Amino acid sequence: MSIHNEAKLGEIAKTVLMPGDPLRAKMIAETYLEDYKLVNEVRGIYAYTGKYKGKEITVMASGMGMPSMGIYCYELYKFYEVENIIRIGSCGAYREELNLLDIILVDNSYNEGNFAKNYSGEECHFISSSSELNGVIEETAKNLNQKYVKCNVATTEVFDPYLPDPLDYAKRLPKEYNILASEMESFALFYTAKILNKKASCLLTVSDSNCKKEELTSEQRLNSLHAMIKLALETACIL
Repeated sequence: MSIHNEAKLGEIAKTVLMPGDPLRAKMIAETYLEDYKLVNEVRGIYAYTGKYKGKEITVMASGMGMPSMGIYCYELYKFYEVENIIRIGSCGAYREELNLLDIILVDNSYNEGNFAKNYSGEECHFISSSSELNGVIEETAKNLNQKYVKCNVATTEVFDPYLPDPLDYAKRLPKEYNILASEMESFALFYTAKILNKKASCLLTVSDSNCKKEELTSEQRLNSLHAMIKLALETACIL
């Protein structure tokens, strides 16, 4: 099927939750899934398929950055007949109204680079998530009484903390897009889904604030995202 994924056809569910970190994928499977099976470990990118409340779901890591996400989501959509991918990750806040551990539902993602041009020759820098899939997430959040912020984010190609001044980067973002936070994968996911006529959404938990100079530890990033994970899992049950 793929040089990057050893799973057999039929071992990947129609809906996939994608954290970046393979260890987070492992934690989700061990914590939430029943009868789960490790179906991929090529390059350490773990994928587990199991059941949550009777619904078959796959949890698979994407790795870090757009090239990695672009490879794995393409193969899931193209070779494994996946219909829905929900990225579940962390992000950095650019606005003071966002607090650590706030949950974000991404509406649109902006990238100033050339992922789309490299892919298809298209000059595209602003891409939407699936309105249909987001609608299911919003209805699920309402039923769970789970608060969230729906907003636009930037997909960066350099990890924010490594920039000389992340807020300088934030200032040059197009003001009309009202971008509140940044992460590193959603643009590639959304654009690939658009090209292949599939559905993609992204849930993020605020792990650091460029305004308030606050951040979660690596251990907190791994273990403090359960509200977001639960929202994604409950959504997957409906799809």
